[in-house]
Amino acid sequence: MLYNKKIGIAFINLSAILIDKYYANKRAMASFPRVNVNRINPWKDAFYFVGNYWRNDKVKAFTKQDVIEKAREYDVKFIRLQFTNILGSLKNIAITIEELERALNGQISFDSSVIEGSTGFRESSVYLYPDPSTFVIFPWRPREGAVARLICDVAAPDGSPFGGCSRLALRNVINEYSNAGLDLQVGAEVEFFLFHTDERGKPTVVTHDQAGYCDMTPVDMGENARRDMVLTLQEMGFDVSSSHHEIAPGQHEIFLKEDNALTMADSIATFKFVVRTIAQRHGLHATFMPKPLADHNGSGMHLHYSLWEETENIFHDPQAHKGHSEILYNYTGGILYHARAITAITNPLINSYKRLALNDLAPVLASWSAENRSTMLRVENQPGKGPSVVLRSPDPASNPYLALAVTMKAGLDGVEKKMSCPDAVSGDSSESVDIRRLRREMGLPPRLEEALKALNTDDVIGEALGGHIRQRFMKTKENELERFHLQVHQWEIEEYLKSY
Repeated sequence: MLYNKKIGIAFINLSAILIDKYYANKRAMASFPRVNVNRINPWKDAFYFVGNYWRNDKVKAFTKQDVIEKAREYDVKFIRLQFTNILGSLKNIAITIEELERALNGQISFDSSVIEGSTGFRESSVYLYPDPSTFVIFPWRPREGAVARLICDVAAPDGSPFGGCSRLALRNVINEYSNAGLDLQVGAEVEFFLFHTDERGKPTVVTHDQAGYCDMTPVDMGENARRDMVLTLQEMGFDVSSSHHEIAPGQHEIFLKEDNALTMADSIATFKFVVRTIAQRHGLHATFMPKPLADHNGSGMHLHYSLWEETENIFHDPQAHKGHSEILYNYTGGILYHARAITAITNPLINSYKRLALNDLAPVLASWSAENRSTMLRVENQPGKGPSVVLRSPDPASNPYLALAVTMKAGLDGVEKKMSCPDAVSGDSSESVDIRRLRREMGLPPRLEEALKALNTDDVIGEALGGHIRQRFMKTKENELERFHLQVHQWEIEEYLKSY
């Protein structure tokens, strides 16, 4: 009797520990459909968690059968099979629960033009291959007849990888890291604007507040919407570090904590979808357009990188100056060497380059610094974690899979070739030196046309994308530029009509 009692107490203690780890561990939460804390049965979930708990505080990835069982358990009726096209737009095909098994076996097809981003290319049938570990239930949908999602890779009819799948492009680069015994951890600060809509529901550029950096209510009128966004993200398993009002009116930022590169790319794609959905429920329109307001700062997507070899951050060297390892400088050198080509992917819109203009906050220099805000890279020392490299130039309109793929490839190229890193730009360049001169010497492309030219000639970045994606991306962007140049803009009318 005493023996059985001890076993019971031990199991209760183990269950409590495991449940605590379940809520504390990001990877666990990302793999488990946290629908509603009021519906979670701690004992039932403890048995499930015990069966899947393994070394390194991780949970085994869901299998296809796990997904089917959880979908039934939580009364899921519809599943959105989500994928990202080459231009970075999240797409989906909705299926009923009856089709879930077929979907998990890669039997759902669609037209490749959806993922190409244009109907002008040769079209063919491609197939979705859901990643079971991405199964999550949308918390804003009804609990009865719930809606879930699975993020998918895309394959050709014969099962081979489809060249237009940006998620697979990132996987390929991650495999290169794995083969080298390396793991990149990525955090993301994502900025966006909240605008009013008109009486027909169309978005305007009228902001809902006139607040500034880190302001609070009643000045920050978007605080309630932003709080609901964070709570929804957390219920879906996101690990949110912080959120606040940004500098421009109606501008906000949410910081996603570090995770592996593929999970972070999935998270950013999902993040944008969630933010738009919750904004709409507050009667607002959320936009990730880089520069919607001419007289205010644009929105960026700062990516925080730390490079790990097993449990060691190899950007850190306690014997080196400031604790920065030689590998950190090699990695930074690789990104800077390929910076112009990278910019075509991380800043993919014509509008992106209106954010990368000469002002106090714009990252316009292909250089690095510890404090200068004009450089695309900043090296920071994180207490308890060591150094990280912060890529400040990307904007949130970019395809997160491709943005990570090309920057990771460039950094790894720097490490493998032991590239040297230029000296840091010190101080505030807008005050200490002629920023225009520096931009001529080491500037990022000032226009999309120049970034595309660099992308077309950079074989390393081209390899990260693959020939299919690079060709389709280049062609689509060239068509976009042509359409833009054919338009007569209001500025031209006001500037020239009376004078000429």
